[in-house]
Amino acid sequence: MSEHEVKNLEEIFDARIARDEKIEPKDWMPEKYRQTHIRQISQHAHSEIVGMLPEGNWITRAPSLKRKVALLAKIQDEAGHGLYLYSACETLGVSREELYDQLHSGKAKYSSIFNYPTLTWADMGAIGWLVDGAAIINQVPLTTTSFGPYARAMVRVCKEESFHQRQGFQIMMTLAEGTPEQKEMAQDALNRWWFPSLMMLGPTDAASVHTEQSMKWKLKRKTNDELRQQFVDQTVPQAHMIGLTIPDPTLKFNEETKHYEFGELDWDEFWQVVKGHGPCNKDRISARVNAWNNGKWVRDAAMAYAEKHSPLTPEGGISKIQNNLKQAI
Repeated sequence: MSEHEVKNLEEIFDARIARDEKIEPKDWMPEKYRQTHIRQISQHAHSEIVGMLPEGNWITRAPSLKRKVALLAKIQDEAGHGLYLYSACETLGVSREELYDQLHSGKAKYSSIFNYPTLTWADMGAIGWLVDGAAIINQVPLTTTSFGPYARAMVRVCKEESFHQRQGFQIMMTLAEGTPEQKEMAQDALNRWWFPSLMMLGPTDAASVHTEQSMKWKLKRKTNDELRQQFVDQTVPQAHMIGLTIPDPTLKFNEETKHYEFGELDWDEFWQVVKGHGPCNKDRISARVNAWNNGKWVRDAAMAYAEKHSPLTPEGGISKIQNNLKQAI
């Protein structure tokens, strides 16, 4: 393809983006657009799958059967979200095996928030309220992102995440209204998860290397700093309502801007976690690699069964149909 033809296709593509048209897998797209979406969608999928691990730590220790069932349902939802997103990513020409290998080798990233430990039951509430709350703020705009399969997958993901956020808030509210020890547990979880939840929305706009291009392609509709401000404005009143204190002594409401002003975040900690030096980075990847290796026999058995019963194999449907026809004759 000549340089002139490529330039013409890029102009057509940019015009479609400007008109808010959805780009579908078989449409022409710049290679950088394809690679950017593979990076972001796969990172999102990895985050859903790895995000099951800190919560799975509390399945056997949930305080009641009701809480255990709700937690199991939530973790199952996260697995489903990962599968939707891997499927969306595959439409861009990358295989599921490649995506898994990138995660297991450390080449691909996932959300930094899941590299922190879950020390108490209150952490289940903090994750649902804060982590899923921040995720919803980030993900709702993605339902209108320019790449069709990603946008459509996000519709269901966001609906289910809204339940997760409410479940987490309900756990925190119950603890805050309980005994002094339970309220202290809730406050401790808020203290530990507040700042990581703010940082999970990504580096500042000035430090982000992807935001400008992602905004141009309408992969993102809001910048990291805009999303972070929205999260703070939404969450602080919720904390006040249940009698918990945001662990930021500089936090104050600006009457002129109608926004909360908050303190500087520890970006050195953020980048250390992103680079693999967080409290649980090694444990998370090790757990995923072990699960992949231990599940090989299940995948092999499933593939063997599928091949045996495929209508395209002698052992499968065609031979059965032929036998049925012979018997009928």
